[in-house]
Amino acid sequence: MNAIEFPWLTAIILLPLVAALAIPLIPDKEGRTVRWYGLGVAFADFALMIYAFWYNYDFQSSTLQLVENYPWIPQLGLHWAVGVDGLSMPLLLLTGLINTLAIFAAWKVNTKPRLFYGLMLAMYSAQLGVFVAQDLLLFFLMWEIELVPIYLLISIWGGQNRRYAATKFILYTAAASIFILIAGFAMAFSGDTVTFDMATLGMKEYPKTLELLVYAGFLIAFGVKLPIFPLHTWLPDAHGEASAPGSMILAGVLLKMGGYALIRFNVEMLPNAHVTFAPVLAVLGVVNIVYGACCAFAQTNLKRRLAYSSIAHMGFVLIGIASYTELGISGAVLQMVSHGLIAASLFFLSGVTYDRTHTLMMDKMGGMAKVMPKTFALFTIGSMASLALPGMSGFVGELMVFLGIASSDVYSSSFKVVVVLLSAVGVILTPIYLLSMLRQVFYGEQNKELHLDAVISDVKPREIFITACLLLPIIGIGFYPKLATQTYDVKAVELAAHARQVLPVVAHQQPSSLYSRIFSAPTLATSQVESSINILSKLTSH
Repeated sequence: MNAIEFPWLTAIILLPLVAALAIPLIPDKEGRTVRWYGLGVAFADFALMIYAFWYNYDFQSSTLQLVENYPWIPQLGLHWAVGVDGLSMPLLLLTGLINTLAIFAAWKVNTKPRLFYGLMLAMYSAQLGVFVAQDLLLFFLMWEIELVPIYLLISIWGGQNRRYAATKFILYTAAASIFILIAGFAMAFSGDTVTFDMATLGMKEYPKTLELLVYAGFLIAFGVKLPIFPLHTWLPDAHGEASAPGSMILAGVLLKMGGYALIRFNVEMLPNAHVTFAPVLAVLGVVNIVYGACCAFAQTNLKRRLAYSSIAHMGFVLIGIASYTELGISGAVLQMVSHGLIAASLFFLSGVTYDRTHTLMMDKMGGMAKVMPKTFALFTIGSMASLALPGMSGFVGELMVFLGIASSDVYSSSFKVVVVLLSAVGVILTPIYLLSMLRQVFYGEQNKELHLDAVISDVKPREIFITACLLLPIIGIGFYPKLATQTYDVKAVELAAHARQVLPVVAHQQPSSLYSRIFSAPTLATSQVESSINILSKLTSH
């Protein structure tokens, strides 16, 4: 069997799951062997991923690659159909990196270590499956399998209110999954043929009302995971109670599953309905940015402040998806990758801080820069990246989204001005609440009850290594965005063209006031497309 015939994606998905099933057989009383075993499996899977993409993935192709399709349960029409393209490949690498580092971050877990590392590996496997599934039932199965481990990780290894947070998480996400199932079945049974193949579903012609309802169902389901206001309330509670490794995966990977699914299903498979909902996504993105920033500023709990910051940053993903430009869509994908790295680093460092102080309340901290200078330096770098400092990946992602929506020729000038100005308000608020967070935690007078000088120790080599593995790509992408954008540039151009090609037809069929007030001329303006491509090429080449 040559390299092309080898089932790379199947091996990448199943390796962590099979390894998790073998954990009960490992002779280990104190958890040390299981700890090294879990880290070794996660690293091996990440290395396998890099090898497979390096030698078998064509960056200049927008089609699915490394495709595998095997009948699994023919009676249900379920196929093990997997494939990877420019949309899923960077998110797969992000998943591999963050899960590996999250397992390394859980080095001190000594409560039920077998169960903990087994759940981490099983969740790792399911997350990978979500990003490569090309069968709708397989996608739904992976989406559901991923929920159980994170629920248990919060409810067993979380904080004082962990059961409440875990229950709220599972209720929100499980209820939202019902919409995936209903909308998926509606698509599968529409027309003369019944199929769950996502490529075939994307080529079907759906009645107008059905497509709008299906789009709305997917928007609710994926909006909970992203999360979109007002479906976001589970996130601050989950982050506030989850352990540092759990928060790293929540912010770094789980939120990105929602953004990925919105692009894969709502934009790529339902472009006609996207014309109607695109302005709604832009408005929701603005609400996320402003609301998340305002709520973050009001939080006194360190992790809850970072959680609301994540809600705000995901608003840029929505605006990029709604932009109808390849620059905006490219910015949305880059924002997901960038935020995954930044949020994972900040939540890990918040866990480092909690391990020393045993509190997350910022008003009970203070003066920690004197005894934890290295932690302060790393926290500052992560915060600068989060507030989109030039030279950091967050700046490039947000800039591309702004340029994408501003250069879009399908919206009226007044609509674009409102979106950009209100989003800029959130951008202004971001450094305020992040710098305020640094001031409260690291500056000022020391809290004498913490006994900082006596018991507090600075970050250790293991913790520095984990943080560096996240911060280095953040800085690298900031100075040379092509490190990330070259993996999906071609796919972004294809997605934008695919979404735009239905605009003239739908606008002619629905000449409502919506288009006269929000949309300008919904036609494909070649000069505008070429302009966006030129801007994108300049950003990614320098």
